[in-house]
Amino acid sequence: MDVTGQKQFETEVLKSNVPVLVDFWATWCPPCKIYSPVIEEVAKENEKRLKLVKIDVDDNEDLASHYGVSSIPTTLIIEKGKVKASFVGAIPKDKLRAWLKENL
Repeated sequence: MDVTGQKQFETEVLKSNVPVLVDFWATWCPPCKIYSPVIEEVAKENEKRLKLVKIDVDDNEDLASHYGVSSIPTTLIIEKGKVKASFVGAIPKDKLRAWLKENL
């Protein structure tokens, strides 16, 4: 799900009953384009345990700034309104699966 704006972010992420995998990305970012299908597939594999929210940094500069996003892609796990884990960069599927297993 693509989220635009603070209000939608609050509803979909901060008030979520399940952990949220947040992908900060941009349309002009080559690593983001490579990583997008990877994170979407892994999120689908875990759809009973979490939900995926994608944040375009160009449309949501305030959110990117608030979460200290200076490089993209940046991935966060937000649970009960707080950042539980994060990493920067595009990683392979197996590493993303392992990171989720470690942090969920």
